[in-house]
Amino acid sequence: MAVEVGSIIEGKVTAIKPFGMFVAVTDTEQGLVHISQVANGYVKDINDHFSVGDTVKVKVLSVDDAGKISLSVRAALPPEEQTGREGRRGGGRGDRGFQKRDSNATFEDKLKKWLKHSEENLATINKKNNRRGY
Repeated sequence: MAVEVGSIIEGKVTAIKPFGMFVAVTDTEQGLVHISQVANGYVKDINDHFSVGDTVKVKVLSVDDAGKISLSVRAALPPEEQTGREGRRGGGRGDRGFQKRDSNATFEDKLKKWLKHSEENLATINKKNNRRGY
């Protein structure tokens, strides 16, 4: 059976590494599910989600010229469960970022909040520079 890009297939987890897990998709082929494709949200340890020997549904993302198969558990989820980056932290910005997600806010509301935050930061920088005589 040939592995086709875009297909959703069942495979068996054969190995787990810090960067991802290997899944046997045929008797002779296996692919890699990168840690970012294991589940929605942040995954610190894949072992919290899967174990060697587990059967898992994966979507084939790509097959390169060397035959390496890239897989995703996230993309194989039903559409209502594919929440993308939800649950991730704000890029290491601590309390200053937009870590509390307001799922009811519109894009325009979020953009206004971001612009206000940016203008406040710029004003603070300008005040500091004026005090220093720049």
